[in-house]
Amino acid sequence: MPRLENASTPAPSPWQANANLQWAATLAVCASALVTVRPLGTSGWALATALLLPLNCLLLLARHLPARFLPDRVATVWLTVAALASAALIASAEEGTAYLFAFFLAGHAGLRLRTRPAATIAALISTLSVLVLVTGFGPGDHRTTPWIVGLTTGLPVLIGMVNRSQRQAVISTLEAARSAERAAQAEARSALLAERARIARDVHDVLAHSLAGVNMQLELADALLETGDLERVRAANAKAHSLVKDSLQQAQWTVHALREDVLPLTDTLTAMLDSSGHHDVLTITGEAREVPAAVVQNLLRIAQESLTNAARHAPGGPVHVELDHRPQHVRLRVTNAPATRAVTNGTGSGMGLVGMRERVALLRGTITAGPVTEGPDAGGWRVEAEVPA
Repeated sequence: MPRLENASTPAPSPWQANANLQWAATLAVCASALVTVRPLGTSGWALATALLLPLNCLLLLARHLPARFLPDRVATVWLTVAALASAALIASAEEGTAYLFAFFLAGHAGLRLRTRPAATIAALISTLSVLVLVTGFGPGDHRTTPWIVGLTTGLPVLIGMVNRSQRQAVISTLEAARSAERAAQAEARSALLAERARIARDVHDVLAHSLAGVNMQLELADALLETGDLERVRAANAKAHSLVKDSLQQAQWTVHALREDVLPLTDTLTAMLDSSGHHDVLTITGEAREVPAAVVQNLLRIAQESLTNAARHAPGGPVHVELDHRPQHVRLRVTNAPATRAVTNGTGSGMGLVGMRERVALLRGTITAGPVTEGPDAGGWRVEAEVPA
């Protein structure tokens, strides 16, 4: 079964293309803070700044951890702690780019969390930043910084929410594409298995039947050689040659069927009956019309199977075939009378009736097969298939 190229390789996530850019932005924020944020020391607010700065860097770097390491609840706690740490750094620093931690963390909250917890964390970041600026908490001269700057620290959450929605849309599209691919592969496999079953039925119809008939005649000829009845040996040999000739014709029919060539149902069925030694036994009722190739192919195979079974189990018995064209379906009935000659011991493959039922099932039709209990053919066998056409 054909498969897509590189089907075993997981498709990269669409946002992985921006992974390097995101890492560059994170490292730039941390580097800028390390260079510009002051004071740094061993006592007082300088000590607080020295401790809060690496903590904020670590909390910001945590946004690059895979989502499986940070479930939603853990991510909510982490971003809440990060909001408090970023506000504390804004309060303790007299100068520098401490605000960038708050902006980036708010944006990541919108990307990582659902709407309500993300909005809550963004509101917490903005509220704490505004309080620091309005109250003048900390060593810095925050009077020179407008309080509106603190309020905007939470706005990047909107960008994160938009990116989250786009990511979910892409994930849904990818999942739909993968599901469609799996469905297409399953459908292709199903079609392949159906085609294999179809070819197996055709091979059975041609080879099993033909070779079984030839084998029966050769065994008969071998047995007759011991009696010295050369006339009957020649007759058996001629019958074997006739079966081989018929097999070649049936093989041609099979090739036509496998190539989806449309065979004329009535003419082909008549030729099949004539080659089997049953002349003028076909009765056609209803208005004959063109039927689909699949119907022709399967009805011919059912007729062939029925004729072979009749020759094997009821040799010499007359055969009657009826083809009835109805407005919505076509019905084929093959009836053979009881045997008039001795039946040669032997068994079939056991797949003939199974194959006929499979063919009719593929066409959504019905089939019955069983002994004839009344009428001139009582004691014989009848196969009746009815398929939509």
